[in-house]
Amino acid sequence: MDRTRNLDELPRAFNPHIPVERLIMMKSLAATAAVLILTLAACSLAQAQSGPSRQEQMACRSDAGKFCAEHIGKPPQMNACLRANKAQLSDGCRKVVESHGG
Repeated sequence: MDRTRNLDELPRAFNPHIPVERLIMMKSLAATAAVLILTLAACSLAQAQSGPSRQEQMACRSDAGKFCAEHIGKPPQMNACLRANKAQLSDGCRKVVESHGG
């Protein structure tokens, strides 16, 4: 008994009227969707973990010096300090902090 052949035919056992070509296409679409979902999740994670862009740094430069000078050069502490002072930040810097999860 060929187990591989039996597993491939399993969906046909539930609906034997589905053509084999359609089953193959459905499997291909499911695999493509899974890859797309994983890629989007990885991109979102990478973006969330990446540091601020040069423009974002410039938007928060004065606020960072004003409220969090002791954390310059320490990104995790700087981010926490800016989040803690979000209500007092300039509009541009507040948008940057919020876009990075703050």
